Amino acid sequence: MRHFLSRFTSDNGDGTYRNPVLRADWSDPDAIRVGGDFYLVASSFHRVPGLPILHSRDLVNWTIIGHALDRLVPEADFRTPQRGGGVWAPALRHHAGRYWIVYPDPDRGLFTTSAEDPAGEWTTPHLLKGGKGLIDPCPLWASDGSAYLVHGWAKSRAGVNNRLTVHRMSEDATALLDAGEVVIDGDELPGYRTLEGPKFYERDGWYWIFAPAGGVTDGWQSAFRSRDPFGPYEERIVLEQGDTDINGPHQGAWVTTQDGDDWFLHFQDKGVFGRVVHLQPMRWNDDGWPVIGDNGQPVTLHPKPVQGQPPAAPAASDDFTTGIGPQWAWQANPEPDWAATDPAGLTLTCVPTDDPDLRHLPNLLGQRLPDGGCRAETTMRLDDAAPGTTAGLAVVGDDYACIGLARTNDTTTVTCRTASGGEPPRDNGSPLPIKDATAVIVGVEVDATGRCQFFAHLPGETPQPVGEPFQATEGRWVGAALGLFATGHGTATFDAVRITATDTHA
Repeated sequence: MRHFLSRFTSDNGDGTYRNPVLRADWSDPDAIRVGGDFYLVASSFHRVPGLPILHSRDLVNWTIIGHALDRLVPEADFRTPQRGGGVWAPALRHHAGRYWIVYPDPDRGLFTTSAEDPAGEWTTPHLLKGGKGLIDPCPLWASDGSAYLVHGWAKSRAGVNNRLTVHRMSEDATALLDAGEVVIDGDELPGYRTLEGPKFYERDGWYWIFAPAGGVTDGWQSAFRSRDPFGPYEERIVLEQGDTDINGPHQGAWVTTQDGDDWFLHFQDKGVFGRVVHLQPMRWNDDGWPVIGDNGQPVTLHPKPVQGQPPAAPAASDDFTTGIGPQWAWQANPEPDWAATDPAGLTLTCVPTDDPDLRHLPNLLGQRLPDGGCRAETTMRLDDAAPGTTAGLAVVGDDYACIGLARTNDTTTVTCRTASGGEPPRDNGSPLPIKDATAVIVGVEVDATGRCQFFAHLPGETPQPVGEPFQATEGRWVGAALGLFATGHGTATFDAVRITATDTHA
């Protein structure tokens, strides 16, 4: 599969990097090192496949190597988009020669899956603890052979939050061995709210829980330590915005390089672009507490942890020559006939629907909208399209807009549509008639604020703006998606989707 060169890498090419290191919605990251390789997993919510796995050799340059979940279960529940549900913040660990992910579905419970190869096949998810509102689990295999699990609570499902619970766990991560104890109650800590996202570690006789609080947009990162996994725990804030413009710096992973240097990966909520990932240096002070970033504030520019690796970034553009790239995901469990690829590109089957709202469309094929501004375009056409068929390129969050082709009774048109709030979609600008089966280039330019201008043109002609500018919005716990869709009867063919960064720091 060939991917077009883009400028989404944060590697400056001179031994330094610029945050964020992942410039899109890789939400709730957790990461580990195995030998000289780093692996990262992120939440995926309703998107399928779920639990994306990324790989790096230097914590700066990342590529997507696969997913741990091919489909979401129960199958019937995820036949339609469960926006805001599905797979929340996971934890990734390496133990006994296997890679382990424990992840929450806030409506069903905590699940485990494992693999010998993180880029290979993962086991069928196993329900470790059932119940509503159980979130943000993280296992710990301690040096004495014991095993534990910490998790948080979602008030929307459980009625409580702002507290962390620890369980004893079987060594094979198939069962929890007790009812669990609340080891940290945020209600008892002055100023704390929404304590969540814990990660469990052990170092020099101390048990550590790294956990954020204060909310994703304006919170902070705390560290808690105890000589016993069940506490009592001491607390300290170790990373906060301070006088930087990096809001809500929290929820991530402590990773140590082969040379023994410590680093911390965390996210920053960027609204329409989701939760982008930053990398901070980390050291230990004389009192044995971690100091993250520049004395507890995030850094923007810094020398790379490991030198000598070439620039890289998760794929965005795709020519579909050998399949659909791992950057893409459906809004629900897909059917096998929704899509096909060949050397000419991607063919989407136009699926009949009674609901034209793209937010409710299972067969929307999307990817994360890059932070900082981008231009996306593709050449498309409709074939054997019946009246009422539409297909095209969309930007989808709580609001959405799209550009594409629509077939009416007697003509095919280039059309731009938008939908805001709970209102049905409406035309944005006047449809432009074209000849049937004509290939048309459609695209969108997105600026650094998420403001979108759609355009279209015939091959060889000058791009023309279509419709009024549209302000993209985030979705439910996720950033906006850049997607392809096809509804009605017939097929829609897309050649390469070309996505390039447009800001100066891409």
